[in-house]
Amino acid sequence: MTPSLMLSLVLSAVVPSADDATPSFDWPQWRGPERTGSSKETGLLKVWPEGGPTVVWKADKLGGGYSTPSVSGGRIFGMGYQGADEVVWALSEKDGSKLWEVKIAKSAKVGYGEGSRSTPTVDGDLLYCVGAGGDLVCLKTADGAQVWSKNFGTDFKGKMMSGWGFSESPLIDGKLVLATPGSDDATIVAFDKKTGDTVWKAAVPKAGGAGYSSIVTATVGGKKLYLTIVGKSAGVIAVDDKGAFQFRYERIANGTANIPTIVVRGNTIFASTGYGDGGSAVLKLAAKNGKIGFEEIAYYPAKELQNHHGGMVLVGNYVYMGHGHNNGTPLCAEFATGKVVWKADRGVPKASGSAGVAYADGHIYMHYDNGIMALIEASPKAFKLVSSFALPDQSNKKGWAHPVIANGKLIIRDQDKMVVFDLKAK
Repeated sequence: MTPSLMLSLVLSAVVPSADDATPSFDWPQWRGPERTGSSKETGLLKVWPEGGPTVVWKADKLGGGYSTPSVSGGRIFGMGYQGADEVVWALSEKDGSKLWEVKIAKSAKVGYGEGSRSTPTVDGDLLYCVGAGGDLVCLKTADGAQVWSKNFGTDFKGKMMSGWGFSESPLIDGKLVLATPGSDDATIVAFDKKTGDTVWKAAVPKAGGAGYSSIVTATVGGKKLYLTIVGKSAGVIAVDDKGAFQFRYERIANGTANIPTIVVRGNTIFASTGYGDGGSAVLKLAAKNGKIGFEEIAYYPAKELQNHHGGMVLVGNYVYMGHGHNNGTPLCAEFATGKVVWKADRGVPKASGSAGVAYADGHIYMHYDNGIMALIEASPKAFKLVSSFALPDQSNKKGWAHPVIANGKLIIRDQDKMVVFDLKAK
């Protein structure tokens, strides 16, 4: 045996292959890796102990706000108000220690003014955030150093549909970062993600201002689409990858705040909004004469089916959500038709308000406004509450951050506090 062959055999015995490497289950943007609210993790607790899973660590003094954190490369990123300043911060995923914190703008004077709404989006060594006052910033993940910035109002005459501040989370797509200033001639803007230069602007006549929803993508008839929900006069909108307006669907839009992110599979979308004049709809998209249009498959008024905020997740052929205005009544509906399969009329004991939702390993996770966490079986057969508990050390303010499930942990932001739980089954 030659020395080189011997060395090769030794190395192959001690160096793990790529197939043996521990998979990463980061949560690098709004609603997770694919913007669906779902994690691919397995081996998680099927039942929680009384009082909840084991706490790994807690953090505080993060600044006020409703911003859901993101997780990438051993760091947890978030936003908040620290007095007169709006800040972005990074914590160690291991122990919650603060790695850096930087100011991106003055704290915007908006309704429900506790703090930021947007989830930071991680792309390699860069981080993209939208402040409540419309500041879109690109920062370095290593130290928070600013690379470039834009302001929706100053640069694009952008506006919100109502006075609660810009809330969307920016979307990275290839070389672009996309966001929604909300003006009629720059409803959606695509920026070069490295430089911040404007690549294209999508004009939507009578857009009615930016909504509180975030952009998702679909491909129909070979055409890339960007979809979101904006103001009352436009509702669901779609533009193509050059910024050309394709369609609007107004029926579910309300005049106060259109919030949930659209659920997409193939050429079908499921959209919902809250308030009395909102509701839910299933649309099938199709190409015709070089443009994308839609067929309304189903529409349900608000009293029958609506998600105020907290979002919806698609598991198999069913959508799970919290139903009702300022309510998170667990509900399961068929994705293809919107037909309600079950609704938990009695809800979750002691829970109140809307519920941020996520999915992992056969279960729906719901984080209620008042700090109750619930674990629900993801089954269309019937509502089954598996476990619930109250978060420790609650802020006693609105807890609108969505659950984050990353690398075997459940991460919950509660205004200036954060708590991290161990979800791995022993």
